[in-house]
Parts: sequence; structure tokens; C-alpha cells
Amino acid sequence: MKMMRTALMIILAFFVATTGIHAEKNAEKSPKKESSPAKVTVPNSVLNIAKENTYPNSTQDQPYLQPSEMSQELIDTSNVKIENPNLIRILNETNINKAPTIGLRATIYLGEWPLNYASNETSPNWEYQKINTNYFDNRGGKGNHQIHYVQEAQKAVKGGLTAKVPHAEDVEKMMLIKAMDKSQLPLAFQTIVGAGTKKDQVYNISPKRLGYLYAYAPAINEKGKVTYGEVFLVMKGMERSIVVKNVTSQGVGAWIPVQDHVHFGFMASESPR
Repeated sequence: MKMMRTALMIILAFFVATTGIHAEKNAEKSPKKESSPAKVTVPNSVLNIAKENTYPNSTQDQPYLQPSEMSQELIDTSNVKIENPNLIRILNETNINKAPTIGLRATIYLGEWPLNYASNETSPNWEYQKINTNYFDNRGGKGNHQIHYVQEAQKAVKGGLTAKVPHAEDVEKMMLIKAMDKSQLPLAFQTIVGAGTKKDQVYNISPKRLGYLYAYAPAINEKGKVTYGEVFLVMKGMERSIVVKNVTSQGVGAWIPVQDHVHFGFMASESPR
């Protein structure tokens, strides 16, 4: 994929002047996309451990890459919606010369790309992966015994696509952006809970009982459709446009862990479990 993009930039350089133009940050020219209302209700049993986590996860903020003015003009000519941030970035980094060129006719093949992702379902699994168990035997006790969450070992929780698809990295990025927007939760394809992470909530174990405090890493199950197509840059005189051919669609799913959140489940019983 990297070799293809390098070759693409070399080909484009033959026809265009590369100027490193980036998207305007001025809100009037490139207004920020408004977040959708939260569609995932977080239960009380799920707690944020960002402050307590002994492993500092990097923030997975996925900003909407704003096309430059020229990129937007090209994107608007496309017969298929283009949302892939990596393709938009390449267009942003290239400034096409609009000077009149008599007789210029060129069609440049930019490669096959995943162009956009349409989300059909964004649903949580609060018990995606068990990461810890705190336990105390109070069968010989005469009063309540209190326990709280202490992470015994570092745990890495990974998500990913549920099946192989072409250009998986680009597809993951588009799915992550849509899932974050729909769920309003901090998501990442990997999150780590460090050893020694604690939470102050207390759970009481009655006499003659064993207590189990289970901790789970939650995740979002994202399902939808990704659209692929072969992208061509077409130049005719002063006109520049993008044409997409051989368009195909494919169903895709992914598990995306919720970063720095833990679901707790407490159980007391008279016999070991």
C-alpha cells in the first residue's frame, strides 16, 4: 500500500505542482462537523478509569480531515462519495495547475480505494473481555468484608475487523470515526489496563460467603458497508474531475474496545465458582 501511494505521488507530480496545501482551519471556510447525539447509554456498572489507569493510553481522537478548497472541488465532481481520510490527505497535498493547457487530455489512475463507509449498527458489549477477578473468602468471618477493584496484571484488549477486507487499515479508520460519532465514547482498536489500577467503589461480602468482583473491558460492535472503487483523475483543458469506476460494496464488521472504561460485576455465593 505504501509503495502504491509513493508511485501515485510520483505520477501526480508529473502532471501537477505539489505545494503541500493543507485544509483551512478557519471555521468559516471549513466548519467542524457537529457530533451526533449520544446513541449508546452507558450503564452505572461501567466506570471511567482514565485517571486511575496506571497505563497511560494515548488519546484516539479521530478528527474529520477537512478537504482543502481544491480537494473539495474535485471530490464534488466524483460520482461516488469520498470519505477516506488517506485519499483526502493525498488530494490536500496536491495543487493542480488550472492554467489553460491547449489540447491537454489525461486520465491518471489513482488506484483502487475504499471510498466510504456506511454504518448500519453500533451496539455495545459491556462484557467484551474479562480482564480481572478480585476474590475474598468470608465464610469464616463474623461480619461483612469489603473489597474493591484492584487490577492484578496488565491487560491489553484488542479489537479488529471480523473478516479480512482489502485495505483493512483505511477501512478501520473510517469505521472508527463513524463509531465514535454515533456512540460518543472514546474508542480505540487497542486499549490497555495497567497493573495496580484501582477504583474506590466498595462491595460488601456477607459472612459465610465468597465474594467475586469481575472486571470486563467493554467494546462496540460496529457493522456496516464499505464501498470500493477505482479512482481516476481526469484532466481536459482547464477541467479537472474525479471519476470512479468498477464500484463494489462489501459488508464489514469490527469490534472496537472502549478506552479506559471497565464494567464491574459483583457476585457472592456460599460455594466456590
